[in-house]
Amino acid sequence: MEVRTACAAAVLIATMGASAHSQIPSKAPAGAKPPTILFMCPHGAAKSVLASAYFEQWAKERGLNVRVLAAGTDPDPEVAPRVARHLTSQGLTVPITKPRRVTADDLNNADVVVSLGCDLKDLPPPKGTLRKWDDVPAPSEDFVAADTKIRQHVMELINEFLKQQAP
Repeated sequence: MEVRTACAAAVLIATMGASAHSQIPSKAPAGAKPPTILFMCPHGAAKSVLASAYFEQWAKERGLNVRVLAAGTDPDPEVAPRVARHLTSQGLTVPITKPRRVTADDLNNADVVVSLGCDLKDLPPPKGTLRKWDDVPAPSEDFVAADTKIRQHVMELINEFLKQQAP
């Protein structure tokens, strides 16, 4: 089945008070809540699902304690079947069972927001850093290119986290 055009916005939510600039949260003090990453796209069914699955797995493999969320601005009724098959074929867990609408609380609690082509004008501004991954093509048009670009961005973001958290 064809994956619908989805615009992945990744919203990196960390509860440690990062500024709304390009900084990611530094290492949390003992007992602090872990950073929470929200990947958001209009349909919440493809790009955000791929990004959240990759980020969650790769962060865990690198010892990062994070919370990962996915949402959409106008969510589809289900995760794109091609995305679900792609992730499970790699041994990854599909991070959501049903796309959900991003909430004001999501954006209010965000330390970093990464948007992949989303129209954010009708949403409250995030309190944290806004990242735009607008260069990711629609999975319905070029799934391999979309997946490759998402993987690249996710790894770059994880590397930033690791660099910030290094002693």
